[in-house]
Amino acid sequence: MSRKRIRATVHGRVQRVGFREYTRQEANGLGVSGWAQNQSDGTVLVVCEGEASQVDALVAWLSIGSPFAMVTRVDWHEEAPRGESGPLVIRYGA
Repeated sequence: MSRKRIRATVHGRVQRVGFREYTRQEANGLGVSGWAQNQSDGTVLVVCEGEASQVDALVAWLSIGSPFAMVTRVDWHEEAPRGESGPLVIRYGA
């Protein structure tokens, strides 16, 4: 089993539509840890870590997003895994 960590910026209508909460639920269902936070430019930043296939599934989900979101683009890159575990949480403030 290989671990993977990504930092993704989700663009579009992703604030004030429950996007972070839906992301939290999806990630926790997949067993992916990390956090999601609104950014001052209207994007949502998601940093997550877990088994590679689970992280890949979350990245695919981010491109679709929550029912009320309209995702236009997801920019992401891999980072070195840090061995973090636990649920994905919502961070407040930008």
